[in-house]
Amino acid sequence: MDKLEAMRVFVEVAECKSFVAASRQLDLSAPAVTRSVAQLEHELGTRLFNRTTRHVRLTDAGARFLEDAKRILEEVEQAIALASGSYAEPKGVLSVTAPVLFGQIHITPILTEYLSQNQSVTVKAQFYDRVSNILDEGLDVAIRIGHLKDSSYYAIPVGSVCRLLCASPDYLKRRGEPLHPDDLADHEIIQSSTVEPSTAWQFESPRGRLSVKLSPRLCCSQNGAAITAVKQGFGITRLMSYQVGEELMNGSLVRILTEYEPEPLPVSIVYLEGRQANAKIRSFIDLAVARLKENPFINHY
Repeated sequence: MDKLEAMRVFVEVAECKSFVAASRQLDLSAPAVTRSVAQLEHELGTRLFNRTTRHVRLTDAGARFLEDAKRILEEVEQAIALASGSYAEPKGVLSVTAPVLFGQIHITPILTEYLSQNQSVTVKAQFYDRVSNILDEGLDVAIRIGHLKDSSYYAIPVGSVCRLLCASPDYLKRRGEPLHPDDLADHEIIQSSTVEPSTAWQFESPRGRLSVKLSPRLCCSQNGAAITAVKQGFGITRLMSYQVGEELMNGSLVRILTEYEPEPLPVSIVYLEGRQANAKIRSFIDLAVARLKENPFINHY
């Protein structure tokens, strides 16, 4: 039995949560995938999956083995890449993740520039408004906004952003500009749940933290919808500075209550220590650090 090949099949089944889907990804027959996993389980003397007619789930032993299998396969790939010289030349598939709007607005231009410079690299961009597990999801680089909790990763700070209140000039002309967070109770509020999940909004002041309970007229699950509504002059919303940087710069939105804004949040490029020598990752990080540090919508308040 080719143990490395069996481990690759096992990892694909675990990630697809399906023998059939894994067979398609691996270009193997479904019986061949089932046979490979069964042989691996026999070799290990334990079940790796609990199977039903509808679901394929890892056992506890399978979950532990998945982490080891990914690490072993990665080390093998790194050894092959080092011997073949690919650590000197960027090549292969680069997986990058970032928050949705940050990725769309600020990371995608970096990715296209990177691809134009590196013809042997393919990029898999995954933009989510959640914290992705780099190791478990097989990612190479993550752009994170906020204070980092996991010290096992390498992180390069590239700036910071902040949560701010904004409204259109037309709305403020009609309804007046609030001068204190308590004044927001008299205004139309647009809530973006990914930026401000609670209706009790927090503010900073010289006298300490303030909490203001609001009753939003419009609650949005996506930041883009909140941006559209606030630009149409419906009300006041709280968004991240990078999400409305262009609008604030061109005057289509106005920043308000700046003296009550919470502390800025750091922006970091995060990656695994074991992958730092790979040329495709190192070259992307170098470019991303340079571009994000010169980005006018990061660090500029």
